[in-house]
Amino acid sequence: MTRALGILAFVALATTVVLGLAVTPQDVVQGQYVRLIYIHPPLAWTAYLAFGITALSSAMYLWRRTRSRVWDLIAGSSAEVGVVFTGLTLATGSIWGRPTWGQWWTWDARLTSTALLFALFLGYLALRRVPADITVRSRRSAIAALIAFADVPIVHFSVEWWQTLHQGRTLLRPDPQIDGLQAGTLLLGFVAMTLTYAWLVVHRFRVEQLEEAYENEALDLAIAERHAEGAPNRETVLA
Repeated sequence: MTRALGILAFVALATTVVLGLAVTPQDVVQGQYVRLIYIHPPLAWTAYLAFGITALSSAMYLWRRTRSRVWDLIAGSSAEVGVVFTGLTLATGSIWGRPTWGQWWTWDARLTSTALLFALFLGYLALRRVPADITVRSRRSAIAALIAFADVPIVHFSVEWWQTLHQGRTLLRPDPQIDGLQAGTLLLGFVAMTLTYAWLVVHRFRVEQLEEAYENEALDLAIAERHAEGAPNRETVLA
């Protein structure tokens, strides 16, 4: 299943690249830079999805009836992938903004709130590495994830709540800005990024499980060695 998911993600990404770079037409105003639209919004959507999964998994961990280490590991894995996609969103947005706005960065509401989201979940990942009892660490990380996720709707609706340089919605509006092959390629980009996210999270989750198993085994070994050191020597007892 994982291999099939990886193949589907690769095919979808490759098709998006070919259509976006070689098949779809350039824009009258933005020229070739319009091709970034096939990856920039899908990257942002995938970041939202990743942090949404993190928040949902954190809530499931905090709820006593569903509390499980699995939810905590899913939350951490999804957050790591989400941070990568958020960083790529900021990078592609800056590349797009240079020719359209005349500068790489501006303290626009959408850009600023996205940068804050990136910083919040970096802090969440750092908090997960702070040494503590596993239950305490998981609980405080889950609370931090829910607090950080509150910035996601702010990022999404920032272009509607405030006057910004960033353009509004492209597809989900009464008068879509693109249609035909361009709209199809953009939708394929969303599918490709979602599949890639799922594939990455599955592998990151497995790595988290292996790391935890290794830590538990190392701890058991250390305890056994300490017990062996404290046990009386047989020759001494016989003497």
